[in-house]
This record gives sequence, structure tokens and C-alpha cells, in this order.
Amino acid sequence: MIATVRGFVALGRPAKILLVNEIGEMAGLLMIAPYLADHLTHHIGLAVWLVGLVLGLRHFSEGLFAMTGTLADRIGYKPVLVVGCGLEAIACALFGLSAAVPWLIGASIFSGLARALFVPSRRAYLAQVESERKAEAFALAGVCRRIGVLIGPIAGIPMMHAGFEAMCLTSAAIFAVLALVQWRLLPSCPGTHQGSDRPFWSEWKDALSDRVFVAFALTMFASYSLVHQLTFGLPIEVRHVSGGRGGITALFVVSAILGLAGQVRLTLWCERRWTPGQAMVRGLIIMGVAFVPLMLPPAHGGTLVRLFPIMLCAAILTIGTMMVFPFEMSTIADLAGDRGVGTYYSVNNLLSGVGSVFGNLLSAAAIGLSHTLDMAGLPWLVLLLLALASATALTFVNRGDRLSAGRLAGAEVGATP
Repeated sequence: MIATVRGFVALGRPAKILLVNEIGEMAGLLMIAPYLADHLTHHIGLAVWLVGLVLGLRHFSEGLFAMTGTLADRIGYKPVLVVGCGLEAIACALFGLSAAVPWLIGASIFSGLARALFVPSRRAYLAQVESERKAEAFALAGVCRRIGVLIGPIAGIPMMHAGFEAMCLTSAAIFAVLALVQWRLLPSCPGTHQGSDRPFWSEWKDALSDRVFVAFALTMFASYSLVHQLTFGLPIEVRHVSGGRGGITALFVVSAILGLAGQVRLTLWCERRWTPGQAMVRGLIIMGVAFVPLMLPPAHGGTLVRLFPIMLCAAILTIGTMMVFPFEMSTIADLAGDRGVGTYYSVNNLLSGVGSVFGNLLSAAAIGLSHTLDMAGLPWLVLLLLALASATALTFVNRGDRLSAGRLAGAEVGATP
């Protein structure tokens, strides 16, 4: 924790505001996200595959509206951030006020659009203002995410008694306040292509013609599918094992405590021992291994005993995510170089969004098939194989240490006439 506090104090004022807002964003989102799959399944009565589609569309639409990163590169990152938070407030309200599938799909797409606005903008802003220490800055962002992960579900517990609608409206209010705070306090930050008259498609052409970047983004999609099991597969499993919601909150408490206690220290430890690519490969393998406890024969005993494998899975999954996220974000910024970093983050969101839909639908199909075939471990085996495939592909992409910041810089220098 001391390293975390020192790192935060050393940041500039804009980065501090961004990280504090990240706490609020994650708290507002996770006040409802852990309970959304349970609400759609058990209270509205949607089929598991349809729940997977609704939740996956949120991530897919985040990538579908991926031009927002390029927009932020042109007009600056602050206005795009503010508008994104305002739209997320509307999306949260829609989730709480409607039970009709078309409206729920609309809310999911609207939420994806909101995140397409503020996620690439915030990451590009942070990478720009903390360009000399990107990995540590993103590690601190990961810590702030974990604080939000801890606050959100815990705050949602008393709100459950008031109903899911009240939870969603409270979350909407949080995002509305964040939009106002960022508008008033966050300094303006020009985008990397501020004032450029080049057509948007030309910047996308630059990003999509970067073969190393595209290969990297494609190999990393599995990590998003795995992380999203914290809000999809694992809450459904908790409900199946315990019959209630209490264990769902515990999932996020475990994840948050691990992140708070060790994110910065783990990032620095990985930096000393491995290149970014090597750290990400190992993180992906750990994320896949996280699902092994769920493939073991079910334990006999009380609720706590039966919940233990799920909590162990959440803990290991969190550790793997802590190893992957800071290096993934800093690698994308390094690959972008002096090109549109917002565009690069948006392209990455598009590809990861496709992966999220694929992963959620694959997981939902495996859950349904496991009930039919009486093979409880099937969904988790699928996720393990997905992680191992992604780690293998990333090893190939990183051959010759191509994802190292030093090598990227050297390549740019060598390409200069």
C-alpha cells in the first residue's frame, strides 16, 4: 500500500482526477453489474443465452462505436469523457426502468456507446500526461478500479432491499455527478491529432495496417472474455450453489482486496523480471488456470464450503488480470507512438468487444450444454482452453520481443529517413 500511495502522490493533477473518477465509474457500474445477470435471469426470466447476448452486446457496441477514440484525438479528450459519463447515466437508468428485451438491448448498446466515449479517451489522456511512466500509471488505474470494485457491490447490498430499480437510479446519479466533476475540474487535454483535417478513415487505416498491433489486439480478446466471467459466469454459479446473492458481493470484495493490496507491487515485480509480452503471457495462463477449481468434483458441506472454489477462481483470475492489464494498456500506447493513441485504444476496444460477445455466448452455450450432458466442468474447461490458446498466440506475436517499448522505439528511429 505504501508504494501505491507514493505512486499516486507522484502523479500530476490531471492524472489524479482521472484516477479518482475511475473509482467513481467502477463503483457506479458495479453497484448494478454483479446483480444484472441474476436480475435478468431470475427476476425477468430471460434465458441464459439471451442474458449472455444482452451483456455481450454492451461490450460489442463499445467497439462498434469505436470512431469515438479518433474523435477524441481530434477535439480533445475532456469533452468526450464528459459526454460518455452522461450517456452512461442514461443507460443505467434504462436498465432499472424497463423489463422489455428491446429496451434492455437498447440500454446495453447505449452503455457500450458511453464506454466507447470515455474509456479510450481516459486511457489516451492518462498515457499522454504520464508518458514517462505509463505502466505504473495504468497499474495505479488498476488499483483505483479495484477500489471502485470494492465500493460498488458493497454499496449495492443495502440498495437491494430498495429494489433493482433504485440501485440503477443511484448508479445513474453517480455517473451524472462524475460528468459534472470532470467538466468543472479536469484540465483540457489536446488530442494527438488535434485540428487535423485528415478523414477519420485514414487514421483507422494506419492502425489497421499496423500488423503487430492488430495481431496483439486479436490475441488479447480472450482476456476480456475471462475477466467478464466475474459479472456473468461466476455470479450465475454463485446463485446455483448458494441460492442467494450474498456470495456475488463476496466475489468482488475478494477481487478488490487483492488489487488494493498488490497491484502496484506486482506490476513493479513483473517489470523487474520479464518484458511486457512475457508478463502478459504468464498472466493469461494464470487467468485460465483460475477456472481449474471449478472443474473439480463439487465439495460436500455447507454453503461456505461449496462457495470456496468460486472464490478461489475469482482470486486467481484477479491476479492474472493484475499481471495483464497495465502492460496491455502501456503496450497499446507504445505501439501507437505519435499516431492517434485514442484510435488505437478504440480499435482495441472493437476487437475485444467482438471477443467478449464470442466469449459470453460460448460460455452460455457451454453452461447450457453442461446441464444437458451433466458435465458441470465443461464451461470452465472451455475458458481454460481459450486462455491457453490466447497465451500461445501472444507468445508467437511477441517473438523477438517485438512488444518491448525499447524495441518499438528503436524501430521508429530506424524507420526515420
